[in-house]
Amino acid sequence: MSRIIGIDLGTTNSCVAVMDGEDALVLPNAEGSRTTPSVVAFTESGERLVGQQAKRQAIINPERTLSGTKRLMGRKYRDAEVGEFRRALPYKLVENVNGDCWVTVDGQNYSPPEISAMILQKMRSTAEDYFGESISEAVITVPAYFDDAQRQATKDAGRIAGLEVKRILNEPTAAALAYGLNRRETPMTIAVFDLGGGTFDVSVLKMHSGVFEVVSTCGDNSLGGDDFDRVVLRRLLAHFEEDTGIDIADDKMALQRLREAAEQAKCELSTLSETNINLPFLAVDESGPRHLAYHLTRSELNDLVSNLVDRLEGPCRIALTDAGLSMDDLDEVLLVGGMTRMPIVRERVEQLFGRRPSLGVNPDEVVAIGAAVQSSILEGDLREVVLLDVTPLTLGIRVIGNRMSEIIPKNSTLPIQRKKVFTTTEDNQHIVSIAVLQGESEAANENRMLGTFNLADIPPQTAGTPRIEVTFDIDTDGIVHVSARDLETDGMQSIIITDHGGLSEEEIRRAAERTNLHDVIEAGT
Repeated sequence: MSRIIGIDLGTTNSCVAVMDGEDALVLPNAEGSRTTPSVVAFTESGERLVGQQAKRQAIINPERTLSGTKRLMGRKYRDAEVGEFRRALPYKLVENVNGDCWVTVDGQNYSPPEISAMILQKMRSTAEDYFGESISEAVITVPAYFDDAQRQATKDAGRIAGLEVKRILNEPTAAALAYGLNRRETPMTIAVFDLGGGTFDVSVLKMHSGVFEVVSTCGDNSLGGDDFDRVVLRRLLAHFEEDTGIDIADDKMALQRLREAAEQAKCELSTLSETNINLPFLAVDESGPRHLAYHLTRSELNDLVSNLVDRLEGPCRIALTDAGLSMDDLDEVLLVGGMTRMPIVRERVEQLFGRRPSLGVNPDEVVAIGAAVQSSILEGDLREVVLLDVTPLTLGIRVIGNRMSEIIPKNSTLPIQRKKVFTTTEDNQHIVSIAVLQGESEAANENRMLGTFNLADIPPQTAGTPRIEVTFDIDTDGIVHVSARDLETDGMQSIIITDHGGLSEEEIRRAAERTNLHDVIEAGT
């Protein structure tokens, strides 16, 4: 039987792991590192670089170096979150014919799943080199608060990389699996606080007798380490202009140097109280070369990022409220993601939850280990472990008056099927349009539109007479399937929600060919 690997596809770094019995192995890449930068770059000659090689040359090649593309997965070009992100990027984004957000390099357009596939290919190669055998199956993790479009985009990335994605697993859930694997006989209620490079999630789980039950989840897909870096970057830009009178906001090479300096300073201040940022020859004016020198203290950094840290509180309180629990009901608070090394973040977690968080896991590797645990469950090697996850967002359809009619509430255990009967609003209406929504607002237009389809050939009747049964199915990956049936004629139409995040079969095949990967997994396998 083919080996199933576990992959943490991160915004900043990615990691691959497998289970050896009940022991997890985090696999080193070709450079000897246990994590790989989630960076893809193209040279002037068209050569593709992935990982540390790509990150190393970013300063001299910023417009062809792609980082943070996980935040673009399943996103529309005109999404507010994309607009804010787009302004800070050294590379260019374009809008395709469906309104999706793609990346462009030297006139060649790439979808975010295609870029993610190149990173997944690196993870796959790492595992194949380690075991000396072909790998074709994987469990891939995603932020718990990823919506359906983003999950579908992640599955597309796996297919482009030649992987059959056996399961899409929420990152906090993966961390809980890794943490609780050797504690599964001890009943525990834990909160997983996951702050990574691009997203923030918090999940509440109950563990008992080998059952890992997610009770609630909440998060913010627009909050992560990249946002903290940009705050420092803006301060450095302002300081340099104040000091020299030179605005370098449009100098992509200088900006890339500042980005890397900002990230490095942020990391250093997790262990130091102050650091010096020195960037010689950052710009040139009539007086000659101009240099940046800035003394940054942890206290100033805390002031700069205080608004971002404040945003961590809301999802934590919502997750606990939705779980029907108080802070005192928790046995542990687990920290996941590299950003949880930041002292002000740890202090806020302790303040929010009224207890010191557990430091018993490696925040960079625990998600990949959890994905490997899930792989072992799927392979049948861990039969005594059961995972019960939830859908993070409410699902429903648009009805008259710009309202969303809820069909599956958030935090429903997966897999799940729910049905609801609707009717027509006009006499002799022979067609109804089903608009599938995801979100928490009662106003339909404030939620995310996942897709639409029509149920036609309804017999002519007065308004309110036909009975249209709408069925929602969410599978274990969190992917949504919707069908509508006329209860009188038994006519039916259905949709798997892919058109607002998934690529077409032809786009997947072209992307696979472009990355020299021809063993694309067939849809539905």
